Amino acid sequence: MESVVALFREPDQAKVVLEALKSRGFERDHLGFALSDAVAEDELAQSTGVSPEEGAPAGSAAVIRGAVVGTLASLTLTVPIWLLILVFPVTRIYQEGGLLGIMYGAIGGLTLGGMFGALSGSDSGDYVTLLRRMGVPPVQAERFNAGLSDGHVIVIARDPSTARADEALSLMRQHGAIKLDDAVGKGRLQSERTGQNGN
Repeated sequence: MESVVALFREPDQAKVVLEALKSRGFERDHLGFALSDAVAEDELAQSTGVSPEEGAPAGSAAVIRGAVVGTLASLTLTVPIWLLILVFPVTRIYQEGGLLGIMYGAIGGLTLGGMFGALSGSDSGDYVTLLRRMGVPPVQAERFNAGLSDGHVIVIARDPSTARADEALSLMRQHGAIKLDDAVGKGRLQSERTGQNGN
């Protein structure tokens, strides 16, 4: 299967090109799009009947990052209070309770941070990984993702037969696919056409 990926400035442009691709016989199941605005994404999906792409799951990295941040946040809150307890002789009798507070705070921060990391990773996903799995070279995948973060829309057309990829690419260019350097600074291609092996 060959995939054609292009970047558009506005959801309206993406809508026009998705309708053009459907009118040329591309099946809805082989089309997709992604944008960072959830409301606009829902509107585009409803108006075209094309499902938005979900990024690849962020995996364990998001969970670990969330757990570490949660633990550090809890220690930042509890350790200074425990140190204050030690400073004043009158409050030293509470030092064991302070240590328990630090321990339970760290456990709670670890748990909540890990949960939020898992939720954020599975929700937003990883579009760089998704595009790389389609065969987009790493540098271009990063640039497409940066364009997505800047408010642009990614449109994807998959061609199972690999015979119509040029047609999809031509349609995308005709309907306003922008150069990556116009979106994020240093790209060279108006859109990226790749096979599964990156050729």
